[in-house]
Amino acid sequence: MQKTKLLITGLLLNAAIATSALAAQNPLSVHVLNLQDGLPSAGVNVTLEKKVDNKWVQINEGVTNAQGRITALFPSESTMEKGSYRVTFQTEEWFNKQKTATFFPEIPVIFKADGSVPHYHIPLLLSPYGFSSYRGN
Repeated sequence: MQKTKLLITGLLLNAAIATSALAAQNPLSVHVLNLQDGLPSAGVNVTLEKKVDNKWVQINEGVTNAQGRITALFPSESTMEKGSYRVTFQTEEWFNKQKTATFFPEIPVIFKADGSVPHYHIPLLLSPYGFSSYRGN
C-alpha cells in the first residue's frame, strides 16, 4: 500500500513538473476561475488572435483543463512577436453548460506583447454578471 502511494505521488509530481516546464517554454497561458463558486472553470473555449494590418487573425484555440487552465495557448511551432493580441473566452457556452444565465457571451482580453518578459499569463476571474482580468505571471 505504501509503495502504491509513493508511486502515485511520484507520478503526480512528474505531471506537475512537466506541466510547469511546458508553461515555461510556451509564451502564453490562461486561467479561468469562477467567482460564483470559487472553483476553476473547466471546458471554456478560448481563441487567440493577433492583430495584423488592423485585422484580427486567429492563430490558435484551446479549451481549459480541469484546473481551468490552458498552459500553452500560443502555437508551439511559432515565436511570439511583439504586437497586439486578443484572447477571447467563450463564456456563454460555458455558462449554458452550468445552467446559469450570463450577461457576457464572450470576453475578449486585448494585450500588448512588448518582449519585456518571456511568458504572458492572462487570468480571468468570472461571474455571470462581471469579470476581471490582469497581467499575471
